[in-house]
Amino acid sequence: MDEGRIIYLCRDIKDTFISLFLYCNKANFRPSPISLENAFDLFCRGVSPAGPIWDQILGYWKESLERPDKVLFMRYEEMTDEPLVQLRRLAKFLGKPFSQKEENSGLVDQIRELCSFDNMSKLEVNKTGNFIGELSNDSFFRSGVVGDWKNYLTAEMASKLNQITEEKLGWSL
Repeated sequence: MDEGRIIYLCRDIKDTFISLFLYCNKANFRPSPISLENAFDLFCRGVSPAGPIWDQILGYWKESLERPDKVLFMRYEEMTDEPLVQLRRLAKFLGKPFSQKEENSGLVDQIRELCSFDNMSKLEVNKTGNFIGELSNDSFFRSGVVGDWKNYLTAEMASKLNQITEEKLGWSL
């Protein structure tokens, strides 16, 4: 029996923080909303629902290097910059590479369009209803824009997250 595979998707740490901040406030996980400054301080100290994000990223990164047949490490920015390349990479990882016939028929483009943020966020199931309790399905989709953190973080905050990321990972997301 074939063991499962893991696909780990990360994104720029600054966008990760903003998405988490806005999601948590929208989802009402706290009795009252948390300020951006307080959430930023907690995040920088490694306090988040999934623990220190840098440890999680580094763990999956290392695992993807040690077991590339079992763990695929992907970056959101690469998916938005080169969706067809990343889709082919994903299909190959899953053991289902596209055939030349599928490539020529436009199947890869069709899958890219079907799975695009724009299309997924407009699906009725993702616009209405609740996931658990009062957590609405539309809580999982915001903008999908790379670099949206610039609309929320100061230059100092961005610099601090970059510095922590460099210290923790040795490379920048």
